[in-house]
Amino acid sequence: MEHILVINPGSTSTKLAIFSNHEQIAEETIRHTVEEISQFENVISQTDFRAELIKEFITKQQVEDSLVAVVGRGGLLKPIPGGTYKVNEALLSDLIAEKYNTHASNLGAILANEFAKEYDIPAFIVDPVVVDEMEPISKVSGLKGINRRSVTHALNQKAVARVTAEELGKEYETSSMIVAHLGGGISVGAHKNGKMIDAVNGLDGEGPFSPERSGELPLVDFANLIIEENLTLADVKKMIAGNSGLKSYLGETDLREVEKRIKAGDTEAAFYEEAMSYQVAKSIAEMSVVLKGEVDSIILTGGAVYSESIRKQITSRVEWIAPVKAFPGEMEMQALYEGAWRVLKGKEEAKDYALV
Repeated sequence: MEHILVINPGSTSTKLAIFSNHEQIAEETIRHTVEEISQFENVISQTDFRAELIKEFITKQQVEDSLVAVVGRGGLLKPIPGGTYKVNEALLSDLIAEKYNTHASNLGAILANEFAKEYDIPAFIVDPVVVDEMEPISKVSGLKGINRRSVTHALNQKAVARVTAEELGKEYETSSMIVAHLGGGISVGAHKNGKMIDAVNGLDGEGPFSPERSGELPLVDFANLIIEENLTLADVKKMIAGNSGLKSYLGETDLREVEKRIKAGDTEAAFYEEAMSYQVAKSIAEMSVVLKGEVDSIILTGGAVYSESIRKQITSRVEWIAPVKAFPGEMEMQALYEGAWRVLKGKEEAKDYALV
């Protein structure tokens, strides 16, 4: 039996899984304490520490002799088209140098490469957050010198779009869909013929507000706030992508806690949850214009989609556009596996990071 190892590093955890024949046969989420992580100078210096833990997982699962590939979560790289990429020197060099910023996901390819060398198997990454398939017209911001950029939940967006296309009896490469990923951050993408041709980038302050991000703000008022409070660029980034949204209104980012408050009669919590859903629906409608109204399906995914009230609030406003399907949570581990599997089976050609 052939097995594929999947590695998904987070800031305080390392998610691991073993897949075979499209089934996840083992999984483990290794939690890392603040004390453990704080002993390292930076993300890259955690490589050996995490590799030892992964080695223990592999040994425990007794798959050393049956691994045929390893796939890691893609990190912060240059803007690239979606797909499965071979882990090579060009890709590793950019991650190790943190050329495009630092994040725990940068370790995905680095750790995958470690085990690829040990077991003499190929290593891949799939659809990193920097996937950029936006059309030139969608990058125009309205101010010369500033362009919109693509930073989204590309891995999960593309994964649920592929599953939905199959359920509709179609191919992702010939479908038109809108995918809204609702987590701590929110991204909304227009997918057409296998590409995400436009997307809302909540990290930079676009689209709907989320549990912890501001989304789009009135620019003059925000500029005035920056001046009045003498904010640095670092302050601004932290504000719009960590201390805004529901956190600024309710002092809470956990939607489970927000809904407890709503059930207890907190009308303020109910109002701001509905406002967030309202803004998500507006972004979805905006993407329907990008697709010229030709939408096979609208897909809601991410942790917030576990909320029945959020699902209903969004659906009631957009179901006139196209049928709405919900994928609560995320399927990142499965998506990473499937990307590697498609390459191994010759259904897709692995891309070369150095050539894109």
